[in-house]
Amino acid sequence: MNEIRSILATDCGSTTTKCILIEKVGDSYRQTIRGEAPTTVEAPFEDVTMGVINGAMEVEELSHQDLPLSDGSIRKATPNRKFLRKVEKEDGSSAWEIIVPQQGDEGVDAYISTSSAGGGLQMMVAGLVESMSGESAQRAALGAGAIVLDVLAANDGRLPHQKIDQIRKLRPDMILQAGGTDQGNDHLPLEMAEMIAAAKPRPRLGSGFNLPIIYAGNADLGKEIEEILGDVSALTVVENLRPQLENENLNPARDRIHDLFMEHVMQQAPGYDRLMTMCRTGENGTVRNVPIMPTPGAVGRIIETIARLNQINVVGVDIGGATTDVFSVFGGIFNRTVSANLGMSYSVSNVLAEAGIDNVRRWVGGDIEENDLRNRIGNKMIRPTTIPQTLEELMIEQAIAREALRLSFVQHKNFAVELKGVQQERTISDAFEQDDSRTLVKMMELDLLVGSGGVLSHAPERVQTAQMLIDSFLPEGITRLAVDSIFMMPHLGVLSSLHEEAATQVFDKDCMIYLGTCIAPRGKPGRRTRPCLKVSGTLPGGQHLDENLQTGELRLFPLGLGESCELHLQPARGFDLGAGPGKSVTQTIHGGVVGLVLDTRGRPFELAPDTPGRLENLQRWDLVEQARQQNLI
Repeated sequence: MNEIRSILATDCGSTTTKCILIEKVGDSYRQTIRGEAPTTVEAPFEDVTMGVINGAMEVEELSHQDLPLSDGSIRKATPNRKFLRKVEKEDGSSAWEIIVPQQGDEGVDAYISTSSAGGGLQMMVAGLVESMSGESAQRAALGAGAIVLDVLAANDGRLPHQKIDQIRKLRPDMILQAGGTDQGNDHLPLEMAEMIAAAKPRPRLGSGFNLPIIYAGNADLGKEIEEILGDVSALTVVENLRPQLENENLNPARDRIHDLFMEHVMQQAPGYDRLMTMCRTGENGTVRNVPIMPTPGAVGRIIETIARLNQINVVGVDIGGATTDVFSVFGGIFNRTVSANLGMSYSVSNVLAEAGIDNVRRWVGGDIEENDLRNRIGNKMIRPTTIPQTLEELMIEQAIAREALRLSFVQHKNFAVELKGVQQERTISDAFEQDDSRTLVKMMELDLLVGSGGVLSHAPERVQTAQMLIDSFLPEGITRLAVDSIFMMPHLGVLSSLHEEAATQVFDKDCMIYLGTCIAPRGKPGRRTRPCLKVSGTLPGGQHLDENLQTGELRLFPLGLGESCELHLQPARGFDLGAGPGKSVTQTIHGGVVGLVLDTRGRPFELAPDTPGRLENLQRWDLVEQARQQNLI
């Protein structure tokens, strides 16, 4: 079997197509070259492959080697190895043929791609009970990389004609219908199918094609569903999402969503039919296709892979211009949510509307007039490609980012919950648990928090990224922080389906920049400062650390990338680091490009705009200034 030594990977975004070249350097795979070009899915080009070829040409120039994507070459041209090339015939047509290269020909061993161009995959889902089968259908669609436009349910309070109008108005790429356990309810799933059929749904792309519909409900109703929906849609029947109330079976529906995304949605987008033929690899002279993945689905896949291989709990976030995606893996259970109205450019005014002006202002370390702040945010929305030019503009942008991240994570925790409808034994203590007790996202059990997206990946200082993550997600206990260096996770997600070893090696060595570790005791700080945490240990280099922190502090200590130390942590009475209130913890702490952050501001942490000394506290908590004083930046 010939070894894959070079892979070209692209991510076709809504505005930019990003290309990276991954090569085997010595005994491991590394990301060596990066290029990008404007995406060309819209007029006047209407051919996504033009942007891909332009991005590949930049990689060619930087790598000083020939990657002739324009003629379809995807194989590394080593003597006696075969590769694929698009050959023009005499009649003007073209075909893919296996070519034996000559010495000196060049190319890559594989070409793979993800895409969110053209709005990505947009779906509607339907269930019987909104909080049960409706939520399961959402989890299946979101996990496959879709944006869920609406959730239809028998109990959602809308009349049938209102639901029919909504289907016609939204024109999704696909509909997923769930509902009814096996041998369970039969008339409501049939009524839902009849309502969908009455809408005569049409797809967003490809007006001459039937809309793909996936039925993943009561397995006994397959034939009846086919009679109702078979003539008005491209119907597929898969295994039930909720065969019993106690069980959730998402994978068959997720896999079929991805297949239909390739077969129906991608085929209709400009240039994607050609792109699909270009995404190939081969071993021993045999060539096979590598499916294109939706960008969010690929990010979720690499996060799932890293959590599984390292046996850790992970939360990841990708904050973009229009949406913010949050991913989590706790106890092996994967969840993803899309906050479609929370972003840093196109949706920035929605962040202001959802969070409120006071919540944004509380993070701005200066006295700014409310009207001035509103105008600056509105200006960003109408000029979405601008970047901050002054320190004040950067401060405002990072304040908005904190709120977008916070709101998106709240939505994620409310969605990533234990299955509803399951009978459970409950004790009297359950009545006193917090409202989020059913969420799967247990912050005290979180091992790794990963940030991605322009405002996080391209912050002027990495310490600013760390502080935004801490302020937004409020990690508890002991949590490692990391950031995607250049938004490489989509490429690595699709690569993991082809070559998991290469994907994980590049993820660890080139994609993930470890910022450091945050230690944050859980507990209410109260109105006055009081003892909170005692930290003792020896830092690398022999420096002894012996700190007694009161509540209300945010401190940075040097602990470099690749360094670690063993610390003894003694929380005060009423504060918890995972072993229980007031119980000590001794653990090896890993460093990063930022260092070790001790946060004793309490959990939950509350900062109101009218908090006494707010501006003074923001200056005292400024990790950038602390890093400068310690000559860390």
